Amino acid sequence: MNQNLKLTFSKTLFKQAALVGLVVLSSATAFAIPADRNQPISLIADRATYNEKTGITTYTGNVIIEQGTMKLQAASIVATLNAKREISTITATGGPARFQQQVDVNKGLAKGQAQKIIYNAETGIITLSGSALLQQNGASIRGNTLKYSMNKGDVEATGTPNSSGSSSGRVQIVIPPSGAKSFPGARD
Repeated sequence: MNQNLKLTFSKTLFKQAALVGLVVLSSATAFAIPADRNQPISLIADRATYNEKTGITTYTGNVIIEQGTMKLQAASIVATLNAKREISTITATGGPARFQQQVDVNKGLAKGQAQKIIYNAETGIITLSGSALLQQNGASIRGNTLKYSMNKGDVEATGTPNSSGSSSGRVQIVIPPSGAKSFPGARD
């Protein structure tokens, strides 16, 4: 491979890596503390590949993407471009794939994990599937699949069918007690 071709390939791969990193983080930082958006993006992986014909970029081997308080860890991350060469989907897989981010300076880290995390840039929906868990400040939601709409701000949790009535495989929501000493209308 001649030097010009190598340089062009390196520039193209770098652009795609930067684009994928920015899209992953821009979707996550939409809910981040403002200072996160001004932090540098760090993307580390054992291997990165880009196929210009298919528009698929793949990062494998202990992939870690960080920007400010946002951190995404996965065994692999695959980004797919649509016909307009814009990010269509980003899929993070792991055992499990994990993310964390400070979404509010007055609250603790928001953390999530699942066997697979898919971000659909066209619909704005993030889907966590396979032992999915979201938690923050003692509150949590767990299910087989969790879907979060960035556009609507709603969450849908789905468990696996369970006829025994046990909690295994079902949706579980934990709501910690509030800091209030009594309920409205209650007497001390």
